[in-house]
Amino acid sequence: MKVSYNWLKEYIPVSMEARQLADRLSLTGLEVEEVVERRFDFPEVVVGRVLAVDKHPEADKLSICAVTIGEDELSIVCGAPNVARNQYVPVALAGATLPNGLKIKKTRIRGAESEGMICSEAELGLADASEGIWVLPENLPLGVPLEKAMELENDFIFDIAVTPNRPDCLSHLGIAREAGAIMGHHIDKPQPVIKESRQRTDSFIKITIEDTTG
Repeated sequence: MKVSYNWLKEYIPVSMEARQLADRLSLTGLEVEEVVERRFDFPEVVVGRVLAVDKHPEADKLSICAVTIGEDELSIVCGAPNVARNQYVPVALAGATLPNGLKIKKTRIRGAESEGMICSEAELGLADASEGIWVLPENLPLGVPLEKAMELENDFIFDIAVTPNRPDCLSHLGIAREAGAIMGHHIDKPQPVIKESRQRTDSFIKITIEDTTG
């Protein structure tokens, strides 16, 4: 099970570094198989919006996209099948280096100029695999670094093997309870807000007994 260190901190005041907490959780019987640091540090990847998508004249599986990043408009060749007009997308500018080591530069792809790259989550190190580009929420500020616009925070992800006798730990809340016991902190358990409806169920549900003898 994947557990976010940042998410745990929403439930308890964590007084340990992430890897130290992982070691302590393992000592209590929760096997932390891996701790992965997730860093968001790509200032040259900004928010863009796709203005137009045209078929590449020399390649069936490529598109030529007009993308605005605020004051500037870029022409970018894209091979993703899900790219579409008016999408908000992460754009790696020329000069950027992606987490996988790929350096972005202005180039020509099958004769068409490409001034950047529309990125997938996998290319940004945010997923193991992606089927297409990352489509962002609409109306983000254009030209702003992605991590700022999306309010992304560096994090550590715990990969925990939860044994069958500990179903109470099959959630962030359960792991936070365990971590709180280790550190001597009470868990700040969120209280659900229940809003009662004044509408009677018989106003929209009708029950008919078709077989009165069976």
